[in-house]
Amino acid sequence: MPPFLAKTFLPWPVYLLLPLSMVVGLFRFWYKKIAPRLKGIDARKIHEKIYRIRMFIQRTGLIRIAVFIIGVVLTISTFLILFDLIAGIDHQVRDQSNLTRIRTWLSHNIPIAPASIPLRIAIVLTLFIFFKSGRNVILFLLKKLSSIVGALPGPKSKELAKRYLNIGRFAFHDTQKGTWEQLQAQYPPGSGFVVLPMDMEYMEAGSLKTGFEYFNQMEGLKKIKTNAAENKFFYPFVFLEPRRIADEKQPDHKKKKPVLGGKVQLEWTSDNGTVTLGDCFIGDYIEKHKFSGFKIYPALGYYPFDKELLALWKYAADNSIPILTHCIRGNIYFRGTKKKEWDKHPVFVQADGDEDFTHRLALMEIKNSDFINNFTHPMNYLCLLEETLLRKVVGSCADPKIQGLFGYKNLDTPLLYNLSHLKLCLGHFGGDDEWNRYMELDRDQYTRQLVKDPVKGIPFFTNNEGEPRKGKPEQLWKNTDWYSIICSIMLQFDHVYADLSYIVHNQDIHPLLKQTLLNPKLKRRTLFGTDFYVVRNHNSEKSLLANTIDHLSKEDFDQIARINPREFLWNKLHGPVMI
Repeated sequence: MPPFLAKTFLPWPVYLLLPLSMVVGLFRFWYKKIAPRLKGIDARKIHEKIYRIRMFIQRTGLIRIAVFIIGVVLTISTFLILFDLIAGIDHQVRDQSNLTRIRTWLSHNIPIAPASIPLRIAIVLTLFIFFKSGRNVILFLLKKLSSIVGALPGPKSKELAKRYLNIGRFAFHDTQKGTWEQLQAQYPPGSGFVVLPMDMEYMEAGSLKTGFEYFNQMEGLKKIKTNAAENKFFYPFVFLEPRRIADEKQPDHKKKKPVLGGKVQLEWTSDNGTVTLGDCFIGDYIEKHKFSGFKIYPALGYYPFDKELLALWKYAADNSIPILTHCIRGNIYFRGTKKKEWDKHPVFVQADGDEDFTHRLALMEIKNSDFINNFTHPMNYLCLLEETLLRKVVGSCADPKIQGLFGYKNLDTPLLYNLSHLKLCLGHFGGDDEWNRYMELDRDQYTRQLVKDPVKGIPFFTNNEGEPRKGKPEQLWKNTDWYSIICSIMLQFDHVYADLSYIVHNQDIHPLLKQTLLNPKLKRRTLFGTDFYVVRNHNSEKSLLANTIDHLSKEDFDQIARINPREFLWNKLHGPVMI
């Protein structure tokens, strides 16, 4: 992972002070240096001493009163110290005359805010470490007092902090095999696992450490895959980063990223719409090392219909190779500045006051956490699956090799070859927030369509009578929950799946999950998943497995955890899954 995942969550230069490497380093230092030494200390005796001291205070009235008074004094002193600090930054605090008068009275009558900076720091730390009630009072007052403090940390910042800590907890393994073995131990013998790597070098969150680049990650997965004992249970995917593929095409060798074994990411030829991979990195990992599929993560800053991926999508579709993509509003995404070409959607259009629908759909989000969802939006996959939209994608591609691959002639003539048979899994099923949104939108005309027509769901380009509606994709993009959109895509295309990874921790979605599995088509396309180890912020793997089994019938759990994954992983190159 790149070092500055906190970028866009925290302002410059604060995020530079919190590199991921520091978190990982602290965890490794603890587990490798400190923890082994602590094993020789009798921890039980220490806990017993602490217990006796605390109970002595609780059982001695005068001491309890003294501790209470000390807590009050420290709370007031901490408030004065932090008030002065914030008032120097936030004019809103400085201009509140009532608060200023209270602060003046306290400082004159209760002289407990010393001028010494080290002593001030000691007072604040003592309160926050040893006096929980005082700490809570201070945090409550400061959040009410200042807009600056009230904004930090927000929900997303807290989630990122949990993500940092979670990475640290699992990153003390020297190799990926250690993490793999830890995961495998959480499940019954004979369980198989889909393993998904990440190439995060292009998300503009800092450079990766030498020796920990994407190629090293893939090499580590290959070593596990080639182990005879693991081969039957280990199903790694190949991550695809279109900007890496594009970089390797540049004539200036200085712009190229390093490659493993001297091979470029992608090399291919085509004949009558059939793609053959050449001597390249991706070809080796799929055909020689038998990796099970392709993984993409559009939130890193690209659309799933990027021109660099089109040939691979044709290769995957024709060989039934599965593709798993990120489809949720998450915390791992592009950290750079929004590019000008991202202001409008490449394919979808809007009316802009006329009926010609020649204007591209405006995407006016500014924050990274907002505009990045334009890349992960589930309707983007219609641009691959729906021939009329794919035709626009291919037509806008300046590469005659790509146009020849799909038999493109013009925008008015159907393609000779399309991607309607693409085997695709929309990871995270849109997100548990979108599942909750579906339940709330009881008056929305499109959300109701799943109930009215459980065979096809929402018609994306026509009204209910089958007549074309040019403005409907824009309305769906802006207003419809992702759960409804994903279910409709799954109903209309025979090889589209969605998995429950990450969202399965939220037990609020389980009633809707049971209802979803009542639909015969959706039941055959839903996949059990957890998103280890990211989801550990919420639940352990054992808990996720047990809760899911508890909420579903044995038949339904077998369908989503055994039958459907076998069907999804099967491909023409490697044959059936043998678990």
